[in-house]
Amino acid sequence: MIGFTISNIEKPRKKSKEETLLLFCVADIRSFLVQGKKISYLIPIKIFRQEVPFMATYKESGVDIDAGEGLIRRIKKPIRSTFNRNVLTDIGMFGAFYRADFKGIKKPVLVSSVDGVGTKLKIAIAMNRHNTVGQDLVNHCVNDILVCGAKPLLFLDYYATGKLSPDIAEQVVLGFVKACKENKCALIGGETAEMPGMYGMEDYDIAGTIVGVVDEKKILNSKNIRRGDVLIGLPSTGLHTNGYSLARRVLLNKFALTIHFDELGKTLGDALLAVHRSYRQSIYPLLNSPLSKYIHGLSHITGGGIEGNTMRVVPNEMALNVDWNAWERPAIFNLIQHVGEVPEEDMRRTFNLGVGLILLVDRRGVDAVVSALRRKKEKPFIMGEVVEKD
Repeated sequence: MIGFTISNIEKPRKKSKEETLLLFCVADIRSFLVQGKKISYLIPIKIFRQEVPFMATYKESGVDIDAGEGLIRRIKKPIRSTFNRNVLTDIGMFGAFYRADFKGIKKPVLVSSVDGVGTKLKIAIAMNRHNTVGQDLVNHCVNDILVCGAKPLLFLDYYATGKLSPDIAEQVVLGFVKACKENKCALIGGETAEMPGMYGMEDYDIAGTIVGVVDEKKILNSKNIRRGDVLIGLPSTGLHTNGYSLARRVLLNKFALTIHFDELGKTLGDALLAVHRSYRQSIYPLLNSPLSKYIHGLSHITGGGIEGNTMRVVPNEMALNVDWNAWERPAIFNLIQHVGEVPEEDMRRTFNLGVGLILLVDRRGVDAVVSALRRKKEKPFIMGEVVEKD
């Protein structure tokens, strides 16, 4: 009994360019004599098919190297505009070099953070507006190290997609550039990954890593918090980058992103894409002024809400007494709660509710800090205090 391949029996099916067809046959050999000559023939026992992939290029597999290289050429100049004298390498090296020049800082401590934008990206994709989510990411990361007392030094991004669109990716990167320049932070590196099959063809995801520096004696943490410290809130611009899974489920099942709401003063899509603001310009100067002695802690309000995030910098033996009526909630949160019948407890644990950053301030310095914030064009409000835990 033998097995052999029958080639050219059937042409490849036209519906697929990625496969061809081979027929395999298992047969028995029979022989007999005819006029003294031995005649052999095959008796087929089983015929089966096997599909064999064609040879394919990387581009045919869904990864376009030329598109990636074209993107790099388009974004090189904007990215270079974020560089400062401490950036020692250009785009394209295997690693990014940054000179550790910390003049004026006696004991420099590096502070790092990594984050993403979450399903806010689904709104950007649906709106075909991609120039703000890069700002969201950078500002989010800047705020995360700011509340530790640090100023940003450098930022690295990661952009992943199912099919690379240089136009869309360029818009996202220009958002990185804008926010990095506003926060005096160098965009020194990044990665673009095209992964067909991992993401939908129009989908993408972004993540970022930031590195900053703070003088060791100026680190902000729970050690400085005291009973009686006053909570001073600063307004957010909207959802920032948290709670979008709940917001999308509640709102997009009933409303189009293009619908204009009078109470929002804009379309739903515009309200949901409001840029996650940075607080660096208002807060960092205070941390390096005589008022810094009154600022015992800072809290960036992200996923987990006001209490969840602020308790991260409050000692375990203490608690928060929050006056939930001390500020007016932006209309977008009222809309989400009303339309979705979302419980108040869930609203408080999911959203910032209009408070993007909280300062925990010594009661003796509250008036001076509030005045300084107002000079920075902020609209601070007293929203509670630190108390002993029951």
